[in-house]
Amino acid sequence: MPIHAAGLYDTQEIGEKASDYVVSSYTPTLSAILEPSGSTVQGNFQVLAVAQASAPGAPSIPMTEDEVRLVHRLTAGAQRVNLMRENATVTRVQKEMIESNWIHLACHGQQNLHDPMESGFLLHDRMLKLSEIVKMTLPKAEFAFLSACQTAMGDEKIAEESAHLAAGMLLSGCRGVIATMWSIRDEDGPKIAEDIYSRIFKDGKPNREEAAYALHEAVERLRESGAPCTAWVPFIHIGR
Repeated sequence: MPIHAAGLYDTQEIGEKASDYVVSSYTPTLSAILEPSGSTVQGNFQVLAVAQASAPGAPSIPMTEDEVRLVHRLTAGAQRVNLMRENATVTRVQKEMIESNWIHLACHGQQNLHDPMESGFLLHDRMLKLSEIVKMTLPKAEFAFLSACQTAMGDEKIAEESAHLAAGMLLSGCRGVIATMWSIRDEDGPKIAEDIYSRIFKDGKPNREEAAYALHEAVERLRESGAPCTAWVPFIHIGR
């Protein structure tokens, strides 16, 4: 189990869990947390939300579309681009990622244990691979929510390296990322997303520096709802 989940959970006493003391955030490199704080947004603020509920050859995850609609509602006031079903192609998603300040991907994610650079997001036409993401430059990107499975899973054979999709998003330009360490339940994505965007886009003002705190509270609510540890533990924040 990751260190942020350390604690005793058969008691309600405060002080028995790591989360009673700290808001956890991880980083793949020192440079990812040494960047200047504050917003870099200039001009129109764009939020990209992508849902691919029925990727070829993968189980259906219908609540991803509900999740995108929820993100659309909670980011009212921003310029919003929603891509779902046949519109969520690799080419279109990459194009809009370059133009977006915040990026939300609700789809299947896969970590390739044999070749991490072949990991990726399952979209309408094919997989958007990590090897493609690390070659992209996202000049406007501040924040990404990777609401997909295994987006911060990594590879135990090269444990000293962050060879996963979240690290790839940071390398491409994002300054903060919410990701998952293993598979997540379809119904949990919208719950976590609602709690997070309600805080980081409060009163119509984007503040991605609240993301780690928002995730901390969202995960606590999911845990207190009775969800098993395998459901709430995988969500993590990376970067600033």
